[in-house]
Amino acid sequence: MAQLTQSTFDFLYKLKKNNNRDWFAENKAEYVKNHEKMIDFADDVLALLSQHDNIETLNGKKSLYRIYRDVRFSKNKAPYKTHWAGGFKRATQQLRGGYFFRIEEGNKSMVAGGFWAPNKEDLLRIREEIAMDDEEFRAIITEKNFVQTFGGLQGDQLKTAPKSFPKDHKAIDLLRYKQYVVWKNFSDKEVLQKDFAKQVDATFQSMRPFFDYMSDVLTTDINGSPLF
Repeated sequence: MAQLTQSTFDFLYKLKKNNNRDWFAENKAEYVKNHEKMIDFADDVLALLSQHDNIETLNGKKSLYRIYRDVRFSKNKAPYKTHWAGGFKRATQQLRGGYFFRIEEGNKSMVAGGFWAPNKEDLLRIREEIAMDDEEFRAIITEKNFVQTFGGLQGDQLKTAPKSFPKDHKAIDLLRYKQYVVWKNFSDKEVLQKDFAKQVDATFQSMRPFFDYMSDVLTTDINGSPLF
């Protein structure tokens, strides 16, 4: 297993203090060295993840997001992200949900997954299923391991009921979600442990009942008939 080292955080710390193109150019070799470590780490996570899920991402390098920020529409003109991040896409139309990780110094690292910006059709389909019968989904997000790992379901919510759903619906607490996501935070100390890749994979595995439920919902119509 590839192990992340303190230099991973040291580079990010220095980048936060010197987020400009001149400094980055002068320290490009340090960036490349740590980027290669992240590729090795992502390769290991992908190898573990592929043992129990069908993943479309080809390799660790492909999973990593660019460090360069898109500043065209942002008031913050700092050119570089101050974290490492990557994601793994599940393969085929039948498997929904995405895996994500972020490595950031200052105990801000996280492993996450779910539906960050579902399109309106998917969001309506999820809500329709929950409105019809919320017991299966509620059982998944209140299961002991799920709660111990993620604390529960997370994501932005509406302040009131979504359009076409009654405010007094018995599952209104679940219907108000605009996102259906989960995440787990990790300290810098945990990230630097030898088995951190395995911890990331174990966190991904804990998402599977949640992903499997959503996959069933989003690949069938309200009557349960397959869409594909």
